[in-house]
Amino acid sequence: MTAILFDTLEFAAKLKAGGFTEQQAETQARAMADIVEKQLNTKQEIQEQESRIEYRIIELKRDIKELELKNDAKLAETKAELVRWVVGVGLLQITIITALLLKLVNHL
Repeated sequence: MTAILFDTLEFAAKLKAGGFTEQQAETQARAMADIVEKQLNTKQEIQEQESRIEYRIIELKRDIKELELKNDAKLAETKAELVRWVVGVGLLQITIITALLLKLVNHL
């Protein structure tokens, strides 16, 4: 935790000089010290939360990049398989048409 210097004695002395009783000045000094400490804790908690969020964003970006790379690899695989199928079907069609034409020519 970050320390902050808040001189409660000096604060109480200034309050007394301004007309507060000693008890009022001490109570005010303790209350102010509590407020300062709580504010400091709140700011530190916010900074820690921001750090955790930034780290998580970095992790998420890395995960997204991994998924994109995997997706690209699967897409390339699918394209290659599709090309093989198209070429195979094309060759099969050529073979069937050639066989039918030969049969037709031999039949005439």
